Amino acid sequence: MKTKYLKKILLAGIVAFSVTACHDDLDQVPPYEITSATVYNDFANYKSVLAKLYAGYALTGQSGPAGNADITGGDEGFSSYLRQYWQLQELPTDEAVIGWGDAGLPDLVEMDWTPNNQFIRAMFSRIYYQVSLTNEYIRETTDGKLSSRGISGSQAELATEYRAEARFLRALSYWHALDLFGGGVPFVTEEDPVGAFFPEPIAREELFNYIESELLAIENDLVAAGQNEYGRADQAAAWTLLTKLYLNAEVYTGNARYTEAVTYAKKVIDAGFTLEDEYQHLFLADNNTANGIIFPIVYDGLRTQTWGGMTYLIHAPYGGATMNLSDFGIEEGWTGLRTTKALVEKFPDVTATIDERAIFHTEGHTLEIEDLSQFTQGFAITKYRNVTSTGARGSHPTGLFPDTDYPMFRLADVYLMYAEAVLRGGGGDIATALQLVNQLRERAYDGPEGNITSSQLTLPFILDERARELYWEAHRRTDLIRFGLFTGGEYVWPWKGGVQEGRSVPEFRNLYPIPAVDVIANPNLVQNPNYR
Repeated sequence: MKTKYLKKILLAGIVAFSVTACHDDLDQVPPYEITSATVYNDFANYKSVLAKLYAGYALTGQSGPAGNADITGGDEGFSSYLRQYWQLQELPTDEAVIGWGDAGLPDLVEMDWTPNNQFIRAMFSRIYYQVSLTNEYIRETTDGKLSSRGISGSQAELATEYRAEARFLRALSYWHALDLFGGGVPFVTEEDPVGAFFPEPIAREELFNYIESELLAIENDLVAAGQNEYGRADQAAAWTLLTKLYLNAEVYTGNARYTEAVTYAKKVIDAGFTLEDEYQHLFLADNNTANGIIFPIVYDGLRTQTWGGMTYLIHAPYGGATMNLSDFGIEEGWTGLRTTKALVEKFPDVTATIDERAIFHTEGHTLEIEDLSQFTQGFAITKYRNVTSTGARGSHPTGLFPDTDYPMFRLADVYLMYAEAVLRGGGGDIATALQLVNQLRERAYDGPEGNITSSQLTLPFILDERARELYWEAHRRTDLIRFGLFTGGEYVWPWKGGVQEGRSVPEFRNLYPIPAVDVIANPNLVQNPNYR
């Protein structure tokens, strides 16, 4: 039975540390590493510390929703890992725009960001906060350390599982660094000395190889696919991340690895997961009971309160006179996020009558966006909601903090990755690929009316189907880059390049810049090309 994995945040001060967002002293060393004194002597603490590693993706500090931040400087809600990852993956694409004027936020939509962008800086800091926490956990759970503390038997076995999960989480954050920032990012592991120092950069291909080696090394130490507590990583989570790594290997290293992508996607497909019957259930307050979610970021309206994460994704797309907010389990909307007509036009209709995945709010909104600041320009998306599948509001009395989990990895994505890797020459079986894609379309169309034939199963179709199935799930930027469509002029959408009709942008924007403050503080780092 799936139950919420209750995230226990470690007592303030045990593993708390901060990354300075602003440096007045140019000689200041970025504090990428920390340590703790005695917490690991008691095995009863190990799971709580592990919970802190998971909570780093959902929360922003030791007190919810704000007040004791992990990362100092700036608005704590802006520092949310999930919030910033989502924004960097979605706002520069055809799937999302935002109407707020916070410094640097319109630049993400218009694709003219600089190394001083506060949101890029927050993402970079979050990645290395997670790396620091996981490094410490991994360092403190070696066989030698466990033995020296008298931890043996079943406790040692559990510690091995916990350590493998920490290594998965580190690989996940390093994959985000690889995908968002490319090569030349700082690289630190448990083998590096504890304390302040200047981390050396790592080449993009070397980081790819490291992530691959870590995931392969922990494969047999992780809990079997589908058998871990809900919200914790298992073998299927590692296989899914390997599939993503291999599918994008040609972008990351110049060498295609589609055969491996097929292999690891097939491992997930054969692991016993099933598709959820109702697409909308995957994004509701009880989606912890939905089928097909492989690895979620878990939220609870009473226990995980933050101004980022799912609070952001459920409040920012709502508001205005034509939305009944109580239908979505909230009492206030932030009138910010919408989508562009490029996404809307990929669906056969906008009412979900034909394809149930077309979850748009159109009343009072225009399809065209002439002014990004106007919430009613651009259709709203009501995909994420703080109500259960029975219509009940989430646990928070006012709905301000949702129960809805974020589906970072899910089975439908793996189906589409398998099909794409097959089409790209990775082997596998084209008939199986077609069957998997049509399973998604049969759910969407509530029958076989939307099924396609083998001649229709092409790479352009897969890209569009990924948009229809996975929009607003933080895949789009990576997908467009893999298809060569993110920066150039072959495919444009409204406000790409900062103009209403859309235009090409330079190819160097396939990567984000390393934040200027980190380049200044660490003399070993070199800025990504063409950023000043």
